[in-house]
Amino acid sequence: MEYSLLYHAIIPFALSALVVILVTIIAEKYGTKTGGVIGTLPSTIIIAFLFIALDKGTQFASDSVAVVPAEMGINLVFLLLFALLSQKKILVALAGSLFTWTVLTIVIYYSNLTSITLSLAVYLVCFLLAFLILDKKKKITSQDTIKVHYTALKLLGRSLIAGIVIAIAVSFSNVGVLLSRIFSVFPAIFLSTMLISLREHGPQFTGAMAKGMIYGSPSVVSYAIGIHYLYPLIGILAGTIGAFLIALVVTLILFTFRKKIR
Repeated sequence: MEYSLLYHAIIPFALSALVVILVTIIAEKYGTKTGGVIGTLPSTIIIAFLFIALDKGTQFASDSVAVVPAEMGINLVFLLLFALLSQKKILVALAGSLFTWTVLTIVIYYSNLTSITLSLAVYLVCFLLAFLILDKKKKITSQDTIKVHYTALKLLGRSLIAGIVIAIAVSFSNVGVLLSRIFSVFPAIFLSTMLISLREHGPQFTGAMAKGMIYGSPSVVSYAIGIHYLYPLIGILAGTIGAFLIALVVTLILFTFRKKIR
């Protein structure tokens, strides 16, 4: 029971909250492009599928991760809609983006998607759609350094926002089969980052942050593809290390070309 609580709730909660705080600070200090790329490095997905593989075997984990690229694509649509609706009231942005995310996630759930090729195709369509709308149609430009005076109260506020969002996601991910599947892929880190960005810096910074995270999302997808193929071939430890190295290379490539993104 304690073991299950540790990796189902405590570790994801602590790691996700830490990631959100670091992402927002990096984006403020080094710009939204850098924050987006660093913020989408594989983090919670490593812990999640590591324990899945330990519990149920490498083949089960490999099969389960096939849907991750499609789920990430849906999360990018969530980012897009939140950014577009952030010009309105925060409740409108929340309701519109979460409603669309829920509908699309249920569609993926009932489609019983098992092909990683098809899943990757869904991701690529969502990636291009989300990025091009923000970049070409809405002409969202990346934001540079923002001077922020960090206080204990400010960091505590960010921790509370991230903690509440992640706690809700973790709670629902353990209630019933359908809710468990849906909320296991809930974009808690994305939502927390968007809420903090909108609350502290307004719609323009929020749109730029969304664009940066969309741009950086191939890192997580490359990690998922890596463990899909490596877990059955070389096992959990080597597969995890190998997949992370693949994701790290992708991240370095994205980081190198980030200056070409306006």
